[in-house]
Amino acid sequence: MVEPETGGDPQGRTQYTRSSLRSLAERLGRGCATTVGRLLKPLGYSLKTNVKRLIGNPHPQRDQQYRFIQRLKGQFQRHGQPVISVDAKKSELIGAFKNAGSRYCRHADIVNTYDFPSDALCRATPYGVYDAQAHEALVNVGTSATTAAFAVTSIRHWWEQLGRARYPHAEHLLIEADAGGCNGYRPRLWKCELQRLANETGLSVTVCHYPSGASKWNPIEHRLFSQISRNWAGHPLRSLDTMLALIRGTTTTTRLQIKAILDTTVYAKGIKISLQDMAALNMRRRRLCPNLNYTIRPNKSGNS
Repeated sequence: MVEPETGGDPQGRTQYTRSSLRSLAERLGRGCATTVGRLLKPLGYSLKTNVKRLIGNPHPQRDQQYRFIQRLKGQFQRHGQPVISVDAKKSELIGAFKNAGSRYCRHADIVNTYDFPSDALCRATPYGVYDAQAHEALVNVGTSATTAAFAVTSIRHWWEQLGRARYPHAEHLLIEADAGGCNGYRPRLWKCELQRLANETGLSVTVCHYPSGASKWNPIEHRLFSQISRNWAGHPLRSLDTMLALIRGTTTTTRLQIKAILDTTVYAKGIKISLQDMAALNMRRRRLCPNLNYTIRPNKSGNS
């Protein structure tokens, strides 16, 4: 009964039966779906879900880029220079919406049946700046567009509120970032905003991007964002104050400290950066993966 219903690659491992257990049980005329499931198990059939393992063609210098980032981080840390990991977390609808996960409570929260954006107070995007040496982070929760200007503003807030006091003699800053998104290596605005940051702080800003498809190796993903998601699992984000409180209340056994702030600035989208503006950048690219590794130094005039 199963053989004519089997689909997939007959010579490979990707085979499946088109009929459900209940349909097979009805065709047998007796037994139940549970019994059919037990009979299928010795044949190698079981209930399975899709497995995410395919990442496409890896970057040709992926391993070299990993080793370069680790070596550069070691140099910065040995000389007492700050190293931060940055990224934007998934945006969330603020309101009575279901939040994935569960928690121990006497009564379940009542939330909206549908996640209509029109029913939300707003959409908020947490942008994190994580300092692995201090094991502390600043999360800037924005209510506008997730642009490169928003990303660099978050880094600026981290430097003003946490970094400057912790690294009073810093002259260089190393940023670990993904290859795409608002802090990717393609957006011109990202580099122009970093030039403005370097001029304001006097820091030489070095950026190392992880290759495409390798963003999960960015420390902020498993050291900060995963902990925040675990802390607010099952909690409806009914207001911005609720989101900020849950972010600030995230703790770990390694004493992670998080400072969360609200950013209601309206960031414009679609800003065009000319080739002349790019030529004015005081930027030097590295020999290894020049698109992924570069340093932006302050302009002598102090202007971007």
